Amino acid sequence: MPVVEIPTSEGDARAVVAPAAGAARGLAAFGHGAGGGLGAPDLVAVTAALGAAGWTVAGVEQPYRVRGSRMPDRAPRLDAAWTEVVARLRDDVPGPLLVGGRSSGARVACRTAGAVGAQAVVCLAFPLHPPGRPDKSRADELRMVGVPTLVVQGERDPFGRPADVSAAVTDAPVTVCAVAGDHSLRRTSAVTEAVLGWLAGQRLA
Repeated sequence: MPVVEIPTSEGDARAVVAPAAGAARGLAAFGHGAGGGLGAPDLVAVTAALGAAGWTVAGVEQPYRVRGSRMPDRAPRLDAAWTEVVARLRDDVPGPLLVGGRSSGARVACRTAGAVGAQAVVCLAFPLHPPGRPDKSRADELRMVGVPTLVVQGERDPFGRPADVSAAVTDAPVTVCAVAGDHSLRRTSAVTEAVLGWLAGQRLA
């Protein structure tokens, strides 16, 4: 798959792009978790399934990962780099824009959905709060999205269980799908089924 180095105001980012076979349905851009990369099993499975469904898929590595660091940049820097990368990718892929990511990458996708013009957002293992700290809720990041959003959450996720996420976003267009497991979402067949099933019910244009 083509790997594209993309300069941003926060340093060089990297996009691993899998072009759709034939005319693409649109662009699906996904980001990684805070301490992990694009090889997370759920990310690999979901992006492969979207590619098979006709999307051009881009896995985006943040500049801190490209620099070789495992310590994430602060949220404003993550958001700025992501926004610039997605804008660059959109130059080459017309049609609907689906954004998402796992954990920290899901937070970035939510915070920037309006800025990049996303039609839908997919969150894999959204970290609703730090483990053991439900008082530190990040639900506002989900509520601010404003477009159809899917959260695929492990039933035993210490960062927030599915029922916790649902209760926090009752006033937002957010669908929560519970799958077996924890924050790692290693039941990848259930995760991809949830994502593809939800997307089939969305009208993206």
